[in-house]
Amino acid sequence: MSLTHQFFFGIYPYIAMVVFLLGSLVRFDRDQYTWRSESSQMLSTGLLRAGSNLFHLGIIGLFFGHFFGMLTPAELVHALGITAAQKQMLAVVAGGILGSVGLVGLLLLIARRLGNERVRATSKPRDFLVLFWILGTLLLGLSTVPLSLTHRDGETMLKLMAWAQHIVTFRGDAAGLIADVSLVFKVHMVAGMTLFVIFPFTRLVHVWSGFASVGYVARPWQVVRSRRTGLPR
Repeated sequence: MSLTHQFFFGIYPYIAMVVFLLGSLVRFDRDQYTWRSESSQMLSTGLLRAGSNLFHLGIIGLFFGHFFGMLTPAELVHALGITAAQKQMLAVVAGGILGSVGLVGLLLLIARRLGNERVRATSKPRDFLVLFWILGTLLLGLSTVPLSLTHRDGETMLKLMAWAQHIVTFRGDAAGLIADVSLVFKVHMVAGMTLFVIFPFTRLVHVWSGFASVGYVARPWQVVRSRRTGLPR
């Protein structure tokens, strides 16, 4: 196992997570007026609605699919009567569909941002960085689908699950678990982790607001009394 492999899969995940969390906190504390999605809807609707809906549907599905798929203990999956091969096939089908939906939406958004003069004029370099970085990460993820279909025993998936679970539980042997995994998977993983690094410095921070809205919906009712119902004047 090389030092490069050890860095990217044993150390870099923690660097990415620290930058992601601390960077988001610092930006919220110091630059709250920049904490928004910076929507360009007022400039042009065009492909925005279709592209945004497809993109968010695909990306949100992929995020939660990766989250629960990678962090669910293999023992629990087996206890439910699901074999590693079956779980891998489910991941391939669901990931392929959601990835394709997200890719179509992303291409529509890129076409709109590049093709509309007003939208392009108000775009920042970081906007294009986000779009094309996600594009590359999506393409790498989709390229693992045919590779996964060549070995359907689920062995690679189990290694990736073990790696993720060792990372979140701070076990130092995580990198060694995926030393022999295909380079395509590794590059996709590094691209995905780097997305968390650039997250706090781009419009992606508005994702936090999406999670916060769940708390807003679940908030207690606000009691409002009229002055005529007993309050002293």
